Amino acid sequence: MQVVYPGECVMGWSGADRVQAVQHLKCQDQVLRGVIERVGPLRLKSAGKGYSVLVQSIISQQISTAAAATIGQRLRLLVAGGELTAEAVAELSDEQLKAVGISPQKLSYLRDLTRCTLEGVISFRRISRASDEAAIEELIQVRGIGRWTAQMYLIFSLGRPDVFAPDDLGLRNAMQRLYGLGEKAGRPELERLAERWRPWRSAASWYLWRSL
Repeated sequence: MQVVYPGECVMGWSGADRVQAVQHLKCQDQVLRGVIERVGPLRLKSAGKGYSVLVQSIISQQISTAAAATIGQRLRLLVAGGELTAEAVAELSDEQLKAVGISPQKLSYLRDLTRCTLEGVISFRRISRASDEAAIEELIQVRGIGRWTAQMYLIFSLGRPDVFAPDDLGLRNAMQRLYGLGEKAGRPELERLAERWRPWRSAASWYLWRSL
């Protein structure tokens, strides 16, 4: 799945939280200090949350950002008010969904997300109040939503401050380049390095993405 990390896309943290996160990261990691000084302030705000965000996440898998945006716009034209709710999408036929560019596999994922939402298998209110790991475990019950997608939801939608996704290709590339890690550096090595960033690993990740 491809995701956009826009320069102005940012968590709903308070200004004090952002200051504290930056100060902590600069004190704990000299390499990251250099990145922070080049990139500048931590600009984080929510990308939205709930069912519609996960719909767009599914649509975005393995296609370009532009193509995903186009399909998302077409899908919104099919529902009243352009609001993607589980109830509205459930009323659409498979033919309608395929006609806007949704592949058969993504259609099955979208149907499962819709079913899980309507049946209460996942609850966005419950997820928003759960611990990070509990929220991830609930989200990955949906077909097509893996751990990485769930982690991105926690960072960019729920504004969780201490999420680290060692399987993210961008983070892996940034850490290999900045810290001189070998190409075969595995998850344990990345996670050990990231320990110094707690409890602000989401902020550290944002800076690493911006360093690419």
